[in-house]
Amino acid sequence: MTQTPGITITGASGRMGQMLISQVIASDRVHLHAVLEREGHDWVGRDVGEAMGGAALGIAVTDDPEAAIAGAQAVIDFTAPAATCGFAPIAAREGAVHVIGTTGMSEADIASLEGPASETVIVRAGNMSLGVNLLTQLTKRVAAALDADYDIEIIEAHHNQKVDAPSGTALMLGEAAAEGRGVALKDVSDRGRDGITGARKQGDIGFTAIRGGDIVGEHDVMFAATGERIILRHVASDRTVFARGALKAALWGQGRAPGHYNMLDVLGLSDS
Repeated sequence: MTQTPGITITGASGRMGQMLISQVIASDRVHLHAVLEREGHDWVGRDVGEAMGGAALGIAVTDDPEAAIAGAQAVIDFTAPAATCGFAPIAAREGAVHVIGTTGMSEADIASLEGPASETVIVRAGNMSLGVNLLTQLTKRVAAALDADYDIEIIEAHHNQKVDAPSGTALMLGEAAAEGRGVALKDVSDRGRDGITGARKQGDIGFTAIRGGDIVGEHDVMFAATGERIILRHVASDRTVFARGALKAALWGQGRAPGHYNMLDVLGLSDS
């Protein structure tokens, strides 16, 4: 019998960490290899199943990234930029597929992944759901079809514990809109309006972030012109859509050539 790929989950105690652990345990295509938390966390040393409020799973939470990733076939990582950048070279040395759902990464953070991506598969996306990746493609096509008379605004809403804004998904949609328009997002991004800001600059791509309650994730891309608006929308009501996408990416990366991929590649939606 062929052994299924072993998955290491980082940020085990977080919302996504626990969802990912549950999805891995429920799957017959992968198995849980190890779980990782930050040094000093009260889950460290405890059985992860018991820490999650269930039955023991026989896997203790560790704070040692080297030990957690050693021997794993994939690492699924929804943590923080500094942690993700630290895990990447370890995953590369182990030849483990590194699936990154971490948001808030800077250009320098992303650039630091290029070395590890030359040694192993990295799949990085601001959002792992099928629906959002379809929305990204639609956004690009609509932006290409409409001229600058249509203002583009991306409105996103998330729970009150989210620490970065705009969301990774909103930025992904902004990149798609900018690509459709044939411009660089950094040159047309409008992220803050407060006070007397003056009229909106034609061609800008605006971002609005809403934070409240337990909102899982809502994203609207609005194309607004005089007399009409076109709104593309995705609503996530359950985090399992992200976890399922991450598992799909971890399996897709097995045996694939090293490189820096995204979910469009995984889903066969890439233009390349």
